[in-house]
Amino acid sequence: MKSIFGMTLEEMQAEFSAQNLEKYRAKQVAEWLYKKFAKSFSDMTNLPKDLRAALGAKYRIEKPTLRTRLDSADGRTSKFLLVFPDGASVESVLMRQPYGNSICISTQAGCNMGCAFCASTLHGLARNLTAGEMLAEVLFIEEMLSKEGEKVDTMVLMGSGEPLMNYDNVVCFLRLLHEKYVLNMGYRNITLSTSGIVPAIDDLAEEGMPITLSISLHAPREELRTDLMPINRKYPLADVVAAGRRYAEKTGRRVTYEYILIRDLNDGEREARELAKLLKGQTASVNLIPVNPVPERGFERPTDESVASFCSILAHQRITATVRREMGSDIQAACGQLRSRHMSAEEKLQ
Repeated sequence: MKSIFGMTLEEMQAEFSAQNLEKYRAKQVAEWLYKKFAKSFSDMTNLPKDLRAALGAKYRIEKPTLRTRLDSADGRTSKFLLVFPDGASVESVLMRQPYGNSICISTQAGCNMGCAFCASTLHGLARNLTAGEMLAEVLFIEEMLSKEGEKVDTMVLMGSGEPLMNYDNVVCFLRLLHEKYVLNMGYRNITLSTSGIVPAIDDLAEEGMPITLSISLHAPREELRTDLMPINRKYPLADVVAAGRRYAEKTGRRVTYEYILIRDLNDGEREARELAKLLKGQTASVNLIPVNPVPERGFERPTDESVASFCSILAHQRITATVRREMGSDIQAACGQLRSRHMSAEEKLQ
């Protein structure tokens, strides 16, 4: 049985046409799936009963179920552990910001990038998510917000997984999300975070989607970045920054460089000056992120003084830098932590 959730309108029309069904039926089904959050064909009351039964026999509407929900004490951050029918689990986060509702979604179940500071890699990569599964993450939160008279305003692909290692599915998902019959989300309201998959960055620049690119650097020199991010062996720091420069030139969009600050490792004056030199002349900004400690990793947060000093050095070198506002620290909102805890608990039961 084929999954229909995640198909474009054109794909549905082609499917229905091959079955001698009227073309307008595809538009009706798409509206039920993506606007009215239908869970089954029986919900689609403006379709004849026999058609609903026929579609139900041929297609499945594959959505995840909620396993765990955590809400921060201030009520501004909610984290969801969603499980797909095959058992693959992902995390999605809702952040209620002053400028609207922002969500963070996962693009893979797990991750195999091996970054030393991240919980997402602790259990490795289970599999890629399909375009429909990523869309299901978004619509799960959109449906919840719609009951409050609100909606999803912005999105970051910054949860578990490396989006550019799931390139085709991610691009299909972004185009689908942009469609009027789905959420009509503007590309400029979307940020994609990558550890620096150079060829895919160049491909993304050619897609004609002016999304914001966020590149994880976390170190200003090759050897230190390799220690923190093994992918640096394949795509060295210098090549990653050059790809970021090309992306900015091609799209006209400012690139954001993420830099996790880890006490006594990459948060010193030397690193700040090296980072400023590395990014000089770029259409870029730096997002400084005090590390969210993961017990299995052993890294410590920098002091407030070292964070302020690092930011000040960048500013004096005319590098735009901000310190990420922390949200949801009391519910382990860093990507991968909830999923890892859930999987570890399941392993103990086996």
